[in-house]
Amino acid sequence: MTRALNPPRPARVRFGPGSPGEHPVEVNGEAIESLRESWLVEDRWWTAQPLRRRYWELVGERGRNVVVFHDLTQRGAHGSWFVQSS
Repeated sequence: MTRALNPPRPARVRFGPGSPGEHPVEVNGEAIESLRESWLVEDRWWTAQPLRRRYWELVGERGRNVVVFHDLTQRGAHGSWFVQSS
């Protein structure tokens, strides 16, 4: 039996007013100080369950790294947000 070492957990992500497309300004109640990087992952496009995620590596107000992603394959206006590591 195998299991993920760092499974993603649901996250509450907030963007600032008038900043769609920018990086999140708050993750799970913690203010974000800066953006380290952002990247798009598109994989398994040839299967019935493709993977498409936008990741952000952020620095929180306590100085720790926070990696979140937006699942872009989810139906609906916003999809789902997850914390990959923190």
